[in-house]
Amino acid sequence: MWLLLAFVAVPMIEIALFISVGGAIGLWPTLAIVLLTAILGTHLVRSQGLAALGNVQRSFNELDDPTEPLAHGAMILIAGVLLLTPGFFTDAVGFALLTPVFRTAMFHYFRKRVRVQSFSMGGTQSSAFHTGGHSSTARRADSDVIDGEFSEVDPSPKPDSEQIDAVKKPTHTSSGWTKH
Repeated sequence: MWLLLAFVAVPMIEIALFISVGGAIGLWPTLAIVLLTAILGTHLVRSQGLAALGNVQRSFNELDDPTEPLAHGAMILIAGVLLLTPGFFTDAVGFALLTPVFRTAMFHYFRKRVRVQSFSMGGTQSSAFHTGGHSSTARRADSDVIDGEFSEVDPSPKPDSEQIDAVKKPTHTSSGWTKH
């Protein structure tokens, strides 16, 4: 229901803002503002997205909880979509999502309301979300143990010489593109 309301309310808000701003400053300045916010937003999303990707990689390398860097990256992605969508309301929400203070506040707001039931790390499963330090079930990064699975495959019977000759000879005439 909320999604349907958003798909109805956001275009109506955008239309009202376009009419109001366009009536106040004119058509061409309004279109110029929309174009400039898209260009500026693209630049900001690109730079902040690369920084967020670096933070995610760092949290994985240090075996830290990647939840916050992943959430920041997702919010930057949503900001990019909103900034490329023409409109003043979507631009305002997009630029708000590009500010780290707003993203952190949104992350803490949603973190209080979302409960993780289980997660899996390195093939083990835990019943609670571990946020500080390393889990007791997680392997250390400097461990010499490598987990793996294997299965033996019986060698296939070797074909006799008649089958090998039949495989080597082409069954069609050459097209001229390749040499046989």
